[in-house]
Amino acid sequence: MLKEKYLAFEKTVSKTLQKHSYLLLRISMGIVYLWYGLLKIVDMSPVEELVYRATHWIGVKEFVTFLGYWEVVIGLCLLIKKFNRLGLLLLFLQFPGTFLPLFLNPEDCFTMIPFGLTLEGQYVFKNLILVSVGLTLIGSLHKKDHSL
Repeated sequence: MLKEKYLAFEKTVSKTLQKHSYLLLRISMGIVYLWYGLLKIVDMSPVEELVYRATHWIGVKEFVTFLGYWEVVIGLCLLIKKFNRLGLLLLFLQFPGTFLPLFLNPEDCFTMIPFGLTLEGQYVFKNLILVSVGLTLIGSLHKKDHSL
């Protein structure tokens, strides 16, 4: 009896989450990108130096600020439904650069390669989750049973 009630409750929760999870992923991803981008623009990003060390070869000190604006645009595009496709495109153009510190400045990311991560390394590795969310959002663009 209790098991059937639990399973019925679980099924209701599951259906509700299926209906709203893509929207929640998109909104949360938009907020994260908007926030991280704004921090770079106003010179308050805790990873500004890490980003600069990984991209100094570009030769433009303001590149970190440019990335901040790029991330703000991604965030806004994810928050505004009609611009989702553009946001997802910009997101995936940006992703390879997020992993540059692992290869160009591994000493910033690892205490002991490849296992011991610094705080900066953890920051870079969290991008694996963002890549997965981006792939999930792209995969949901043509689903009929929800509203992205």
